[in-house]
Amino acid sequence: MNTELSLEQRAGLHGALADPARLAITDTLCTGDASPSELGELLEMRSNLVAHHLRVLEGAGVVTRARSEADHRRVYVRLLPEALAALTPAALLHAPRVVFVCTRNTARSQLAAALWERRSTVPAVSAGTRPGPRIHEGTLTAARRHRLPLRPGGTTRVEDVLREDDLVVAVCDSAHEELPPHRSRLHWSVPDPVRAGTDAAFDTAFVQIRDRVERLAPTVRPQEGP
Repeated sequence: MNTELSLEQRAGLHGALADPARLAITDTLCTGDASPSELGELLEMRSNLVAHHLRVLEGAGVVTRARSEADHRRVYVRLLPEALAALTPAALLHAPRVVFVCTRNTARSQLAAALWERRSTVPAVSAGTRPGPRIHEGTLTAARRHRLPLRPGGTTRVEDVLREDDLVVAVCDSAHEELPPHRSRLHWSVPDPVRAGTDAAFDTAFVQIRDRVERLAPTVRPQEGP
């Protein structure tokens, strides 16, 4: 990153992060996306302060915003890839298993679980809030294109696999908004490739999920014993 940014840009990045509240926001966004209101709740920060700090981080090229594919009134904030080299999560996560959830369990969650298994020794499964009848053909084609082995089998309903101590990662806006509010989870706002149905859309989803898996996997450790 340092070789691509000017001195002024680098100084702006360091200046934007030289505040405890903004550093807390970036730490939170390292492992998942969040709406401004969710950030306020997680960090116990007033909405006007969240708005101020997000403006500073946006101006420094640390975060960006995108509207929810499900509820267009919602906006989610995510880190920008070029800023991630300077950011590391503040703490490790402990979980016996990771459950990747999307709506239909036909594309994004399937790719996420397979990519996770290639990167981490912590077990992973995928599920859907409203699972479809089968894995989408575009998902199978993309997996072959990227030489990613998918676990054999069909789709699964999240209620049938979820355990109390699982680390849940919602890989789409709809799943994040449909899961019970009391259930803690990470959120990755990955656009649905099935809507476009093109190779490019599936490749984009694959790359976004792969990059997020690469960031999250080193922070997750097997559940510690009693």
